[in-house]
Amino acid sequence: MRTLLARIVVVVTVLLVGSAIASPVAAQAERQDPFAALARPDGPAPGADETGDEGGRLSTAIEIAVLLTALSLLPAILITVTSFTRIVIVLSFVRRSLTVNELPPNPVIIGLALFLTTFVMAPVAERVYDNAYQPYSEGALTAAEAGEVAWSELRTFLLANTRESELALFSEIHAAERGDEEPVEEEAGPPLRVVVPAFVLSELKTAFQMGFLLFLPFLVIDLVVSSVLLSMGMFMLPPVMISTPFKILLFVLVDGWHLICQSLVTSFITT
Repeated sequence: MRTLLARIVVVVTVLLVGSAIASPVAAQAERQDPFAALARPDGPAPGADETGDEGGRLSTAIEIAVLLTALSLLPAILITVTSFTRIVIVLSFVRRSLTVNELPPNPVIIGLALFLTTFVMAPVAERVYDNAYQPYSEGALTAAEAGEVAWSELRTFLLANTRESELALFSEIHAAERGDEEPVEEEAGPPLRVVVPAFVLSELKTAFQMGFLLFLPFLVIDLVVSSVLLSMGMFMLPPVMISTPFKILLFVLVDGWHLICQSLVTSFITT
């Protein structure tokens, strides 16, 4: 898992840094020649500061530094604030319940979980791009304002998929740390330190509940096979050798992968 995520981080870093470095050459030349802007008939661009950058927009060097910092935190972000946690745990439960601990292999499980996560998080990413990044690139929002809008969109997704009990738990802990007797509802919504751990805890609980339901039909097969072998006096024959083919047969007949992926994708609220 770490190797796959590291490769993804390296590829994304190269692509994004390359696109950032390939900014318009005219703008770089204008920064090197401070008289180029003054030589134009209309003078310097409105809203531009002494360095040639638009007002409220970070310079290219700072944007690259922020981008590299964000990429270094990509694995933690992927696990904590997306649907990846629930999906990869449920897929692991499926493999364990079939008693085929090496099939599908880990790269296949991680890859399927990544693409399902991309599919689930696509509406949220589109809203962040339209409401935060696009206005920021046009100069309508500053970096701080764009970050606040992006967090607002992401927080909506997190709260919609978080149980009230987990949210209340961390809200009470947060209120106790501040010295408040009861949790105080903030106008901007719960802070980051409350929403993210509550969401992760809720995802773990949901994933284990789904995994328990996945185990039940295969557990029945194990019990039936064990009872038959005991009644026939075949004590030395491992029940797993007999039950595993029946589990795979049942899983294939009911189109198990289709049902699991459909259940996982539709279990999230993204609107």
